[in-house]
Amino acid sequence: MNRLFTFAVTLLVALLMTSCSSEKAIRKGDQAAAIMEYHEAARQYKKAYRKITPSDRKLRAEVAWKMGECYRKSNSPVYAVGAYQNAVRYGYPDSTALYHLASALLQKGDYKAALDNFRAFLELAPDNRMAQIGLQSATQSAEWKENPTRYIVKRSKELNGQRSDMCPAYVGSDTTMIITTSTRKESTGDDISSITGQKCADLYITKLNEKGKWQKTEKIEGEVNSEFEDGACAFTPDGKVMYFTRCITDDQYPRFAAIYSSNRSEASWSKPSKVEISNDTLSLYAHPAVSPDGEWLYFTSDMTGGCGGLDIWRFYIGKNKAMEGVVENLGDVINTEGDEQFPTFGPKGELFFSSNGYPGMGGLDIFSATALNDSTWSISNLGAPLNSNGDDFGITFAPGLYRGFFTSNRGDARGWDHIYSFMLPETVHTLYGWIYEKDGYELPDGIIYMIGNDGTNTSFGVMKDGSYRVRVTPGVEYVLLGTCKGYLNTMQELKADSTEGVKEYQLDFALPSISRPVLIDNIFYEYDKATLTAESTTALDGLVKLLELNPNATIELSSHCDFRGSNSYNNRLSQARAESVVSYLIEKGIEKERLTAVGYGEDKPKEVTKKMAEKYKFLKEGDILTEEFIGKLENEEQRELCNGLNRRTEFQVLRMTFRLYE
Repeated sequence: MNRLFTFAVTLLVALLMTSCSSEKAIRKGDQAAAIMEYHEAARQYKKAYRKITPSDRKLRAEVAWKMGECYRKSNSPVYAVGAYQNAVRYGYPDSTALYHLASALLQKGDYKAALDNFRAFLELAPDNRMAQIGLQSATQSAEWKENPTRYIVKRSKELNGQRSDMCPAYVGSDTTMIITTSTRKESTGDDISSITGQKCADLYITKLNEKGKWQKTEKIEGEVNSEFEDGACAFTPDGKVMYFTRCITDDQYPRFAAIYSSNRSEASWSKPSKVEISNDTLSLYAHPAVSPDGEWLYFTSDMTGGCGGLDIWRFYIGKNKAMEGVVENLGDVINTEGDEQFPTFGPKGELFFSSNGYPGMGGLDIFSATALNDSTWSISNLGAPLNSNGDDFGITFAPGLYRGFFTSNRGDARGWDHIYSFMLPETVHTLYGWIYEKDGYELPDGIIYMIGNDGTNTSFGVMKDGSYRVRVTPGVEYVLLGTCKGYLNTMQELKADSTEGVKEYQLDFALPSISRPVLIDNIFYEYDKATLTAESTTALDGLVKLLELNPNATIELSSHCDFRGSNSYNNRLSQARAESVVSYLIEKGIEKERLTAVGYGEDKPKEVTKKMAEKYKFLKEGDILTEEFIGKLENEEQRELCNGLNRRTEFQVLRMTFRLYE
């Protein structure tokens, strides 16, 4: 009996000690959470949770919920998933636990589980917009990953340390230095932050050497860094003033983030002063960005009068006295009931920011916003690989270029941030080709004239081999004129499409000689007649365009036969065929005074050119395809080929002065 009594007492004492121990940890957790020390609060809640018996479902659910909230607010989605799952499993009464579990699963990249939990939450709260967006995000994220944009993203080796590194920023237009925010061990002070579990962040600088290599990262000089959290900086366009966020911690009550400014003197920064944006002391002010014109300071805040969560606002810092002190919310076209943070500006003045209030890939995604007018913006998610299932934010662009750096905690279970480089490969459309003599060789003296419907009006020569290469603008229509002294002009047209990336187009210019007969390819007549076949239309229409392009040229249009048949017959047939071509040209609007039809029959057999000799190895340059020459060829196929070369339609420029002086 005494043994049973002793065991009962011992068990009761143990339970009482466990209960007291968990209550103490919960109380400490509540105190830490009240002053936003989420890392310490989560640690205390976790300690308490382990000491609560599974039978006490209500208390377990409550502590798991509190733990999940702390992990969420300290950007640790992997740990938040487990905490929220326990809260739901033990019946936490607030259905918001389902929503936050789904959001954490989305950040973890578990899209299927995220979908299931968003759907479960929407059954309880079907009108919740943020859950609807989460459902859409979980649905489309896999597709975005499978169809990435052209951005190239790499984790930076030079800008990252052993802890969190974030929010890179170029110093104005200077691309030789980057200022970053880091919690690396060299940061000021010895304490570990109860908010992040790391050292308080400081501002650091990394410089490029003369070889274009990033050097060792060091703390910036001056009085900016403190024992508190300092970071997320931005600069005026001239790089002389820095704005940054400072979060002062206090063991007794919450202290909210504020924006400070510091002036640059050589390589050092002055003692910072607080930027007084508003009299509201119970709101945070963070993530500054200066507009390209230097007139406005954009920032993140939870001030009253916003759209919910964190919004992007702007504060006038220009020289217009009438605007002094003006604070504006960017409105519900940009801001949502979620969080909009980390504003910055792109190469063309676009506003970039991070948000979880739009469909995305999980956590914070980076968006671009282009102002269409005073009240309307075009907003786009930058997609994968710039965005991920983690938090992606703090983007900075090299002046005038779509490349730079940004921050992401993708793939880091601790939620630590790291800096990534990005580059959007330039869209380059190139036109290339050659100018050469029709039926001949390259013309190194050729000149091309180019006119575009975007206002382009230029000319350029060609290389020694007659080639050229020139950049063209996507979506622009061009007309190009190929010219060379001693040759007729030819024209080509190009419509460059709107394809992004690298694309090439080829246009060649075959210029007819003014001094030598020019073969007209693909002219066909009905057998034993002068009637042109339908297959001849393309070639003849090309000749019409050539004559229209060279309105001062008059030509002799000649037709030739092989030696088979009598002379008189061949002369009549060739004359009739030449006249058929001339009639076609006249019908198409070419003045008949510019055209002379001559049928040569078999009187002018073809003379082999160097180009022909290269193509037909049994022929030599200068050979004349007479009846006697062809008769000596042993190969029937060669003889028939030579007869075919004799049967031809050509034109010869007679003069270049038609109506020139009228």
